[in-house]
Amino acid sequence: MTALDASADTTPSGSDMTPLVTRLFGWIMLAVMVAFVANAYLTYWLDLPGANNALTGNGGAMAFLQVGIYVAMAIFGALYVMSTRSRTLREDSARISNINVVFIRAAFWAVLLVGLADAFISFLRVEGLLESVFGSDLASAFGRSNFRGTFVHMPLIGISIIIAFFTRTLGFYWLALLVVMAELIIVIGRFIFSYEQAFMADLVRFWYAALFLFASAYTLLEEGHVRVDVFYAGLASRTKGWLNATGTLIFGIPLCWVILMIGAGSKQSIIISPLLSFEVTQAGFGMYVKYMMAGFLAVFAISMLIQFVSYLLDAVADIRGEPGGRDHESHATA
Repeated sequence: MTALDASADTTPSGSDMTPLVTRLFGWIMLAVMVAFVANAYLTYWLDLPGANNALTGNGGAMAFLQVGIYVAMAIFGALYVMSTRSRTLREDSARISNINVVFIRAAFWAVLLVGLADAFISFLRVEGLLESVFGSDLASAFGRSNFRGTFVHMPLIGISIIIAFFTRTLGFYWLALLVVMAELIIVIGRFIFSYEQAFMADLVRFWYAALFLFASAYTLLEEGHVRVDVFYAGLASRTKGWLNATGTLIFGIPLCWVILMIGAGSKQSIIISPLLSFEVTQAGFGMYVKYMMAGFLAVFAISMLIQFVSYLLDAVADIRGEPGGRDHESHATA
């Protein structure tokens, strides 16, 4: 084998434009997702006409302005990629994953703080102590889901976002422990003290749903999802890259968009409708967090979409034979 042949064998596969095109696709995808979320807020909470009405001509200038949000965000994503052309696929993949870590970390702190606060208010309410602690007017207000959601939950979510920027742990292990502890308290209260209330079961469901849905993107990052390892484990890194990239493009990213577009496609959709009405459970004096559990689907879809984009960039880097890839067999990042 000649020196030229040896050099050719170590050259990463794929054209020189592949990293740039892949990065453009990934960042524009994320930018359009941000535009979609922003338009959902503008349309359903602020009652703007919506970008869809620009096609029918019924929305006026505001509908075209909302379409412009998509265009502006797509251009922003493209300009960002062009201004960082020297960045590798691995570097971008890690950067996107780090963004997702902050997003999921904020979601964890939100369900932790909101769960504890709402369970405490529900406990005081069911025991008749709410009025003596907060006064009659505020106690009555706490009985309305829109008040509790606006003035208790939303500020705690804002605090959670701030905390997410100053902590360095995802917290899922702690959330799993909290689920077990909450269930243990139910068992002890039921069988030892003959005490059980609806809010106690609501807290377990609230935290368990968050654990299941929010941890999915982290599990994808750590290669922890179930796959047919009897075939996959023995494949070459480049072949694994092709499988991961193909699966991401055909199944992963489209699934996330289906959830977002169906779940947040109208005011009557399964995500938007509960959020708008601050929907609550009908089981007695339970917690007022059912509407947030509908929002968990949106968090799941957004976090998985972000992570799938990161996964795609890493898979293309595997196809090209770039160094520093994941150790797929140990389910960890290299």
